[in-house]
Amino acid sequence: MSRFLGTILFLVYLVIGVVAAANHHYFNHLGSVKPIISAVLAVVLWPLILFGVNLHIK
Repeated sequence: MSRFLGTILFLVYLVIGVVAAANHHYFNHLGSVKPIISAVLAVVLWPLILFGVNLHIK
């Protein structure tokens, strides 16, 4: 039961990360490696972008 709950919480965390990253335009222009890495970082580290940290790799 706890493994199922852990999986659900992890999926919810990722969904919130996708929404936060999309709202901060991390999924625009995914034509090269750097924007893709920025998008992945934004999804995983979404609490940081809510605090204003810029995760766009230049």
